[in-house]
Amino acid sequence: MTPSSQPSDQTASTTTTATTPAQVAFVGSGPGDPGLMTLRGRDLLAAADVVVLDRIARDDVVLQHARPDVEIVDAGHGEQGQELTQAMRAKIVVKAAKSVAPGGLVVRLMDGDPATFNGLVEEVRACRKAGITYDVVPGVSALTAGPTYAGVPLTSKSTGAVHVVGVDSPGVDFTGYATDTDTLVLLGTTDGIRSALEALRSAGRPAESLVALSARGTTVQQTSLATTLGEAASVFSAKEPLEVTLAIVSPNVELREEFSWFESKPLFGWRVLVPRTQAQAGSMVDRLAAYGATADVVPTISVEPPRTPQQMEKAVKGLVTGRYEWIGFTSVNAVRAVRERFEQFGLDARAFAGLKVAAVGGTTAAALREWGINPDLVPAGEQSAAGLLEVWPEFDEVLDPINRVLLPRADIATETLVAGLRDMGWEVDDVTAYRTVRAAPPAAHIRDAIKGGDYDAVLFTSSSTVRNLVGIAGKPHVATVVACIGPATAKTAQEHGLRVDVLAPEASALSLVDALAGHGVGLAVAAAEAGQPVQRPSDKRPASRRRAR
Repeated sequence: MTPSSQPSDQTASTTTTATTPAQVAFVGSGPGDPGLMTLRGRDLLAAADVVVLDRIARDDVVLQHARPDVEIVDAGHGEQGQELTQAMRAKIVVKAAKSVAPGGLVVRLMDGDPATFNGLVEEVRACRKAGITYDVVPGVSALTAGPTYAGVPLTSKSTGAVHVVGVDSPGVDFTGYATDTDTLVLLGTTDGIRSALEALRSAGRPAESLVALSARGTTVQQTSLATTLGEAASVFSAKEPLEVTLAIVSPNVELREEFSWFESKPLFGWRVLVPRTQAQAGSMVDRLAAYGATADVVPTISVEPPRTPQQMEKAVKGLVTGRYEWIGFTSVNAVRAVRERFEQFGLDARAFAGLKVAAVGGTTAAALREWGINPDLVPAGEQSAAGLLEVWPEFDEVLDPINRVLLPRADIATETLVAGLRDMGWEVDDVTAYRTVRAAPPAAHIRDAIKGGDYDAVLFTSSSTVRNLVGIAGKPHVATVVACIGPATAKTAQEHGLRVDVLAPEASALSLVDALAGHGVGLAVAAAEAGQPVQRPSDKRPASRRRAR
């Protein structure tokens, strides 16, 4: 290199590398119901390197939407459990932003809506001072969602105005809110709301003014009740007072009986046990939540590969080389097992070209379609081995060039399908695609809840779930509603001494949940006809056996 071609010291010293600074996104987490989070908020959570939480822990939301390696920082409380000041939270946010790599993202997940009764202003100022860019993503606020979920519309033809007061701010003058045609929304701590209602009464609002009080709003643990301003004090002085965080003082409270939609859901407040693996239970958990219930998923089986892989390897080779006319899938686990084996061999759904595919039911068919395979045969009626046999065509020497069927199944599968196909003239290769073994017992508090009757219902999706649940956790309490997916499962439950209350009209997990919801409606109707309050099944236990939820 000639001297003229060498870079000068001056040039080297002025060369810089451009970097993209880290960014902070202030995201509203909503008032409690995870479904009320905005799509933009979920997208940012999925991209976050660090999530800084608020006073209310929302770990469940973060774990559902964020990456597995995301760092979670608690800005609600210190190491000793004390609540942090807003200035401390602002420092935590700035520190988190400076700790991530250039171009990284810190999501500051704030309760409700960031701009409503939060420390957004102070934290934004701290970011600006530190030279950190930021976004603000509004969220659904408790001041609108809370009354709606409690069954009280904020406005109506008889409402003059709507006022919102944060009761924990000192020096609030309630004389301006004494008009009984106005809606007043009070947000804050239980003590703050109690004091505010007393101050409102002293300011001249009539004692007969209607009041709705709500705790744990927008969640399936929500409790709300209607009272008057004069009687509200008795609610706070009760033996087991509500932890009220919202009060609505409004003539619209009288609309609550007809406007209530959330707490009147057929399974509202029910705690349901789902003995299934997490991978299989997702759709059931979502459907239960839509009916107002919470679900505890307790795996009763563990799915493992076969002890020797040679049989599956031979079956896959035969499938690719045209050995089979049909392949029959009797479970989602079978689909998953074959798909995993295909991926190990570098194969994909194209290897099924020219092969006829059968699925035992809608859920298994959906798993195949997700893989890119549209099944040729799915029973429209009973979704079981017997139902599949009813629609499976007999072997025809003229129309069927190959007479062999592949059934990749569990090691404990029944012989019903194999025997039926052979009677119809088919040769069957019944291959063990996966093994099912009994899962480890659940935690002690889950076992106690099962035997003690803390669960309102249990959903059994197969005979093995009945046997395994009883084996690892004991029999459900007699007060627990037992729901079964089909007659065979119900028979097994009865053989184990359980009373079967609900039988699904068709053998699918979602149909089972729907049937349970129908049972809940029936219980509510019966209670109304008898002039009694609606009770959850767990409420019908002897008082000595009830536990705090």
